Amino acid sequence: MEFGCLSLSHKKSRIEEIERVVKNPNLNLILKSCSFNEFVYIITCNRFEIYVYGDLVKERLEKLARDLDVENAEIFYAEDCLRHLMRVCSGIESMIVGENEILGQVKRSLRKCEEAGIAGENLKRIFLKAIQVGSKVRKETGISKRALSIGSAAVELAEKVLGSLKGKKVLVVGAGEMGKLVARAMRRDVETIFIANRTFSKAEVLAKKLNGIAVKFDRLTEFLKICDVVISATSAPHVVITKEVVEKVMKDRDKKLVIIDIALPRDVEDSVRSISNVKLFTIDDLREISEENLKNRLFEVKKAEEIIERELNQFRVYVRELKANKAIDAMYSLAGRFVYEEIEELCKKLEKFGIDGNVRPLLKAFAISLIKKFLSEPTTKLKIAARNGNFELINAVAEIFGGKNVSKSEDEKIKKGEFEKSISRVEAQH
Repeated sequence: MEFGCLSLSHKKSRIEEIERVVKNPNLNLILKSCSFNEFVYIITCNRFEIYVYGDLVKERLEKLARDLDVENAEIFYAEDCLRHLMRVCSGIESMIVGENEILGQVKRSLRKCEEAGIAGENLKRIFLKAIQVGSKVRKETGISKRALSIGSAAVELAEKVLGSLKGKKVLVVGAGEMGKLVARAMRRDVETIFIANRTFSKAEVLAKKLNGIAVKFDRLTEFLKICDVVISATSAPHVVITKEVVEKVMKDRDKKLVIIDIALPRDVEDSVRSISNVKLFTIDDLREISEENLKNRLFEVKKAEEIIERELNQFRVYVRELKANKAIDAMYSLAGRFVYEEIEELCKKLEKFGIDGNVRPLLKAFAISLIKKFLSEPTTKLKIAARNGNFELINAVAEIFGGKNVSKSEDEKIKKGEFEKSISRVEAQH
């Protein structure tokens, strides 16, 4: 069994390529055809990733990339894949480095795939480990301190385009997580914040918190006419704002309209950018703000990467120690095999001296304590041998005590730091 992932993100792909994959009507059939034992997919406004566990992962992920017709996909295997997932959970791989939303998005993706029956215990353990590391990075570094989010970056972009949002009317389309982030990032000097959402009650709740105004979705066009900025962040699978609608809107106004689309799939037809006096921006246009944010966080990123490498090293040691457990289990099993018969024989002898069978529990406790103390030093040495990659010694002990050897191929995989079958036994926290 192997672990790997295919990643399409803002780092190497434009929003159009990611969107094309997400909107592919045959996506589920393509994933099913790859015959992964388990998989978890993550979809955010600038990322599509699928993490898989099963046989022939490398070949199947390469096939998946071909079937999806993606040129800029990154494929990670084994330990590199776990490192990448830890980096994602830590916010290092985010467009806005240090943003907190990704950790919640990963948790929700895992839960969704578990409920769908496509993510089993193996991926669950791996993901929980990565999520734990992501939380640790945020606690032990300042990577998320005063960090921007995609929502606040969108607001910052609007300010750059217009010079200021003072006295402006802003329409936020979508009252989900991203819409909430956008609305909360709005400056106090904005004249009015309108919140539009298909479920009007959600728009009302958010508008009340922000002292804004809730808008019914079927009145979207009339509010497009009066607003200076529109930031769209729905989870709709289709276009929400069409070129036809915007053209009608612009006939009735003479001032600039700034539209920022941070949804995936996109909410706004790309052809809208050809309309006079309309400025359309997408996730791709946030890169400049992202780069500036990264410059301010490089020191924290370095500290986060150090934590990730330490965690990976501990994980690597833990996986190796699982191999030593084969020999250790064999030692204890062989020693324990003789406890019962030896105690019975001793009890028979003691009866001759007037000592009855009530002494059995005491004798058993003594025997177990003796075995533990006797095997304590060999156990420690076997664990050290595992950490040092000395699997010849572990194999020898396992053979002497009747345990199963670590195979040569497994031995090579471990020495290279790769994952192997034993990963399914690794706990989320060691």
